[in-house]
Amino acid sequence: MDREVIVPALLRGRDRYERAMEGWVDNTHPDAFTHTVRLDDADHAVEVAVVALPPPSYAIREARCRAVRGTLGPAVADGLAALAGAPLAGGLTRRAAEATGGGEGAALVVDALVEVARLARQVTKLPRARAERAAGGDPWECWQLDTTGWSDLPNSCFAYSDAGRALFGTRPITTPMQPDLYSPRPGQRRVFERRKLARLERVDGRLRLFHAMHDNVHGFELTYEIDLATGRIVRAEHVTPRLPYTGVCSEPQQRIAALLGETADAGLRKRIQTHLGGPAGCAQLYDLTADLLKLLA
Repeated sequence: MDREVIVPALLRGRDRYERAMEGWVDNTHPDAFTHTVRLDDADHAVEVAVVALPPPSYAIREARCRAVRGTLGPAVADGLAALAGAPLAGGLTRRAAEATGGGEGAALVVDALVEVARLARQVTKLPRARAERAAGGDPWECWQLDTTGWSDLPNSCFAYSDAGRALFGTRPITTPMQPDLYSPRPGQRRVFERRKLARLERVDGRLRLFHAMHDNVHGFELTYEIDLATGRIVRAEHVTPRLPYTGVCSEPQQRIAALLGETADAGLRKRIQTHLGGPAGCAQLYDLTADLLKLLA
């Protein structure tokens, strides 16, 4: 087992590392949103704000960043601003890394931009009269609004697969979706809000990984433990106090158990796509796990 994976660079000289994220969406323009993300760890804190068009375009109109604590390399802010016109879509991480140049704080800014792209997939701009169909809390109405407002949802996870769709009307399903997510009020602030906390720590011969995410429609708290002697995952569990569609999204959560016994090597980030992602999986469970594994590098 590669020792660098078991003892990640972020834990050199310390037994615990934490990273906190706060993100929110403001309805600042008639045709666009402002997505803001703050990432904070022991070494740096940055803020990235992006004005972007709603789906399906996701085009960046303006992007800026600043150091909240610590400093940013001289090319980082200019590089981020140069992404105007690009979409918050596939290839974003590579384009942002190239644009920001890898200077001080650049990696955190790129990670914050990825979180911005995830926020952009939580809000849209449908006609208000149509969005009001979500006011009654009918999950089937909300599901239809989802697939109308976000054309990239089909087969992105179990909830939006044919198998997930087939469950509506066959069992109790509840949703926290609200009309403002589909059609925010003019000038509305914090239409959508999200907080995340990632933690790595060494405890009793194990490396413990924790990741929590709470927002308007999701509540996830993941815990993995890796045995330091073997490099294998010996604990994989989570709780989900809030899901977009409880009764549907609940189905793929059991897939987390597939990681038990897996080796935490460089290839695990690819293998979890089979375990946790795709139309049989959960996009949030996949992203939260992938982000933890990225911190092990």
